[in-house]
Amino acid sequence: MDLNERKLKILHTIIADFISTGEPVGSRTLSKKYELGISPATIRNEMSDLEEMGFLTHTHTSAGRMPSDKAYRLYVNNFMQKYELPNEEKKEISDKLTGNFVELDETIRHAASLLSEITNLTSFAITPKQDEDILSYIRLIPLDNNSVVLMIVAKSGRVMNNVLKLEVPYTEEKLNILSKALTYDYKGKTICEALEGDIIKNFNTDIIAMQFLAKDIMPNFVRTLERMLDVNLYMDGLTNIFALPEYNDIYKAKSFLEMLNNKDELTKILVNREHGVIITIGDENSADIVPDCSLITATYHVDGKLLGKIGVIGPTRMKYGEVTSVIEYMSENLNDMFKLIGGSKKDD
Repeated sequence: MDLNERKLKILHTIIADFISTGEPVGSRTLSKKYELGISPATIRNEMSDLEEMGFLTHTHTSAGRMPSDKAYRLYVNNFMQKYELPNEEKKEISDKLTGNFVELDETIRHAASLLSEITNLTSFAITPKQDEDILSYIRLIPLDNNSVVLMIVAKSGRVMNNVLKLEVPYTEEKLNILSKALTYDYKGKTICEALEGDIIKNFNTDIIAMQFLAKDIMPNFVRTLERMLDVNLYMDGLTNIFALPEYNDIYKAKSFLEMLNNKDELTKILVNREHGVIITIGDENSADIVPDCSLITATYHVDGKLLGKIGVIGPTRMKYGEVTSVIEYMSENLNDMFKLIGGSKKDD
């Protein structure tokens, strides 16, 4: 059976109508709402053929038809048009992203929140894998007589803070000396390079006069570096699903939230996705993704090397063109922002 021009036109119309309304589409509705130039009986026959071909499906409670995953894939590949964001919306996105730059993790968290606000879907952003991130400086900041903040700053803008309890009180002067020594030893090295050597042994050799500091400071320095290698997943808009008719069924909503709650598995899925703008629909997704969901991700770069991802997850009934355009524009903004910040750090 051929998917001829008439069938394609009917299928396209059904998909567009269903994305807009969320209601199964019948032949009479198509005939009344759209000027297809054919009778309801002909539309009904064509819809029956499309269902037989696997492009349409229906529930037992409705005579109308709904697009299948196969139909959405055809739509994305052949019919989807890029949505041109209005200039005001572009400016608003750019202003909100660049105006909230504090450090890398916080900026990525804010990007996920902004994406959820714009799309009304559940959004996420993952920080880049940090093994190639380059260390910029280390600071030891006294809080009181028995505790200090160990702050490690990477070239990407990633900042890791760790509060350390000390057995012996240290003067601010000695902490400054140690900060300068650590920065001298590790500035310009990747996190992996810093972890490859015996940090405590090297430190004891380099600063014999301050060996006693190693007991309190250096094991925590190693652990903090190891934490910097972790990929962080930030999510927002988890409750947005309750505004969608697909999740009026409490069991569907519960399954969706349980999937999102399994952050380790979801992070692994997102990290392993291909780079660029990727759309996966329904059964195309990993078995760990709830059925009837679509996942759209885009890659962003930090300093031209580190790769992170930003995107949304929601029902297969999604405004693919609009959502994809927003995600793509946000990833481009993150690229430009982190490139600019990376360039300014090189000049420091």
